[in-house]
Amino acid sequence: MKNKIVILGGGISGVGSALLAKFLKFEVFLSDIKEISNELKEILRINAIDFEEKQHTASKILDAFEIIKSPGIDPKKSDILINAKKLKISIIGEIEFAGRYSKAKMVCITGTDGKTTTTSLTYNILKNAGLNVQISGNIGYSFAEKVLFELQNPESQLNLIHVIELSSFMLDDMKNFKSDISILTNITQDHLDRYGKIENYVAAKFQILRNMDKNGFFIYGIDSELIENNLVEIETEAKELPFSIYPDEFDGVCGVENESILIQIDNKETEIDITKVVNIRGTHNLYNMMAASTVALVLGVEKSKIESGLISYFPPTHRQEYCGKINGITFINDSKATTIGAVKVALETFTEPLIWIAGGKDKGNDYKSLYPLVKNHVKVLLCLGENNEKIMQSFAGKIPIIKETKDLNQIVEWCLEFGKDGDVALLSPACASYDLFDNFEQRGNKFKEAIKKYS
Repeated sequence: MKNKIVILGGGISGVGSALLAKFLKFEVFLSDIKEISNELKEILRINAIDFEEKQHTASKILDAFEIIKSPGIDPKKSDILINAKKLKISIIGEIEFAGRYSKAKMVCITGTDGKTTTTSLTYNILKNAGLNVQISGNIGYSFAEKVLFELQNPESQLNLIHVIELSSFMLDDMKNFKSDISILTNITQDHLDRYGKIENYVAAKFQILRNMDKNGFFIYGIDSELIENNLVEIETEAKELPFSIYPDEFDGVCGVENESILIQIDNKETEIDITKVVNIRGTHNLYNMMAASTVALVLGVEKSKIESGLISYFPPTHRQEYCGKINGITFINDSKATTIGAVKVALETFTEPLIWIAGGKDKGNDYKSLYPLVKNHVKVLLCLGENNEKIMQSFAGKIPIIKETKDLNQIVEWCLEFGKDGDVALLSPACASYDLFDNFEQRGNKFKEAIKKYS
């Protein structure tokens, strides 16, 4: 049908796309191979959007002129998408679809690690400066729903800026979408279970430059080896602004931890004081602050407002989140740490003896880079997942005690059994969550619920 759009996936992204498509007067059908949450089903019913769950009915899907797919669906492994491709049905993602109907400026952030903090930090600085800004994407808010609000409220469109976190899967599904300001925080090995080899994953991340023109800005972490090594093969008309913590002189950003961030754009240097910033510390967050501050300067935000935006910022939940103490053992929820790089940061952050809680859906991880960090530092490894064989074998003989379970209550019980006053129990999984949980947020929330039972 020429007016029918099918949404594959009934999560936040899919339901947001369905609401926007309905408003635009398309015939809409949503299908999810899994069960849809009661909350989102109610939204679909209230808006009279036809849907199905726990199945994909080919006759209701393959008569669409366009399919909007969830970023989590691998098109190479989905029979319904393979058949749709054979029928030459257009297959896109939420960002591509919603971007067609927005006239706002797009600030897009990707990277293996740091993208969520950088996205929320950028939003906080811009909001604090009084700019008209919305936040969405992989951070947990539907971009399509933000665009729907934009269309329903024309007064909201004035000088509007969308700050969007983009995963590599989201970038894969974009065709004509254009970012005005793009941030690539870093690239380290990730998602090899889907991409097969690192070159494919790197190419996906650089998709953030797709369609950018000479009026755009590309802000990237030059200290990331995979970014630096692949830049020579990348062509972009956008103005390049690399950032680094090293004081080499180039047209970009350099910073000194605990003192200031120096940002140089068009031979004009701005010094951002970070001595009063208390909620985001450490080298990894220095990178995030540099990237977010550079965006703000490009958009004309004053130095003083950037500084106050940094000071007033609080990190999102599930990022090294303090969850309290039991028997002197500190519990930390770092459920968002689904990559080796993110776990590396967490292990370096805590100097106390660690009970490390890891595992889940392995993404082709190579754990060797963590070996020096766990030696004489991690006393217990508690593996949480459907299949823990790989991670257990990787650290056998390197961590004194290794145990596995699918039960978070058991995890907390073991933390109390093996932990002592002064220890840290750190949930920092290095793996995706969708073997036992819907997403990393649910995993983190269930962890916190389990902690409360014993506190």
